[in-house]
Amino acid sequence: MSDDIAVGIDLGTSYSAVATVIDGKPDVLTNEWGERTHASVVSFLEDGTVLVGNSAKRNIITNAENTVYSAKRLIGRFFFSDEVKKAQAVMPYKIVEGPNNSARVQIGERILAIPEVSALVLKEMKAIAETSLGREIRRAVVTCPAYFNDNQRQATKDAGRIAGLEVLRIINEPTAAALAYGFGKDISQRICVYDLGGGTFDVSILEIGRDVFEVIATAGDTYLGGDDFDDRIMAWLAEDFLAKHGVDLRQNKFCLQMLKEAGEKAKIDVGRDGQATIKVEGICQTPEGQVLDLEHVLGVDQFNRMVMDLVQRTFKVCDEALQSARMTASDIDAVILVGAPTRLPIVRQSVRHYFQKEPMAGIDPDEVVAQGAAIQAAALMNRSAASAGQASYLLDVTPLTLRVGTAGGWAEPVIDKNTPIPIEKSKTFTTSRDGQDRVRIRVYQGESKRADECEFLGEFEFSGFRIGYRGDVQIQVAFEIDSNGIVNVSATDTETRQKASTTIHLSSGLSENDIKSAIDKNAEVVLAGHPAS
Repeated sequence: MSDDIAVGIDLGTSYSAVATVIDGKPDVLTNEWGERTHASVVSFLEDGTVLVGNSAKRNIITNAENTVYSAKRLIGRFFFSDEVKKAQAVMPYKIVEGPNNSARVQIGERILAIPEVSALVLKEMKAIAETSLGREIRRAVVTCPAYFNDNQRQATKDAGRIAGLEVLRIINEPTAAALAYGFGKDISQRICVYDLGGGTFDVSILEIGRDVFEVIATAGDTYLGGDDFDDRIMAWLAEDFLAKHGVDLRQNKFCLQMLKEAGEKAKIDVGRDGQATIKVEGICQTPEGQVLDLEHVLGVDQFNRMVMDLVQRTFKVCDEALQSARMTASDIDAVILVGAPTRLPIVRQSVRHYFQKEPMAGIDPDEVVAQGAAIQAAALMNRSAASAGQASYLLDVTPLTLRVGTAGGWAEPVIDKNTPIPIEKSKTFTTSRDGQDRVRIRVYQGESKRADECEFLGEFEFSGFRIGYRGDVQIQVAFEIDSNGIVNVSATDTETRQKASTTIHLSSGLSENDIKSAIDKNAEVVLAGHPAS
């Protein structure tokens, strides 16, 4: 093993995992209790220590207001977005507005940016790796959903920095899964990665030739996952309880958490056993003081009817990816399932029916993404791997069209979705009035021609160019999407060659000072079960 190693981290909505390459093979690392996957849950205790992982998950009910979960659904989101509004309605912890319309979490008097919460999960993964390997870990490859936009990718990278990690690269989860599947196998195949996680769904079509992994197309839904399956069971249980007892469990956040836990357990049980017996003793009290229990039985047929529309939504995304790749389902040689919800028979049967082939067996859907991230981390750290025949080349794509705002509220495409990255393209703008001394360029990501229907990434203002008549001054703006999928912009006066460049400062993101402050605060946090760093 080299003197310096890097790990791969699957930063999931519900669960996370960390892996590294040992003796040429990716290995998922365990904590002191032998656990290989860890709940992406952070619980803040009264004594100032922080619990992260499976032990923190147990606090979702007992310490609900101070326990944060599903932070990945909020990362890189604006406070006014539909996703944040939905989370506010169901989460027991407080979600408040931060600077520049950002979403933040309030724990007591303390307000945390979402990347700070995710950083604590990453810090736990770092600590697990350090304990397992007996050495300090400073570098990592971190995964994210293929359909994450620039805001979300940048926020994920910020989370890594706050956790004390140098993030070598952000790679897409399906790409990581494909890497783990095909690494060292010398195969040539067209594969589809069907990735249904706790909070997000995406699908990628890849072509593997020898050790070149080329993403042809990707599509996704960042608000569709196993959590939505849980929500269906919760709603069913709550409606039935309301009809029987006249009490709406959803109005009390403590009851809601017990309901959520029951829903998640029922989903797992019905998927494994074909039936779930649901019993929650003392879930609530009537106004008269009578203690009520929740009891129910959920059969597989009823569950399947309950969630079939969610499963069908995934195939609309598959249609989109195949259409972009100019393929049909019959062109796919192998299907890889990623994410715990893909263990459900209804999902596996539906995938088999859609692709007309059995999904690949023998691949652990919970661990394959972390393994792929570890393979990429090892490749980036050890360039001499090429001479040993272990090099893998990733050719990824941008999942969303990069656009620039124009007059009348329109957004003009600059770099189309599913364009291989890294990529750089230029566009020439002219001044719109006499004597203009600066131009403001608004950058968006999305598929709509309307700016207000796309995700606003940020603004770029350029000044210092020659002042002249309207339309007389030409400014060339270069848009670059790097290998992490993060957008950079530079502008040049074509006549004077005066130049300015910036990484777009995201409206909902953290400033450099915010990040430095968060790094200092994070270093002081003591994770329960680990010595202080």
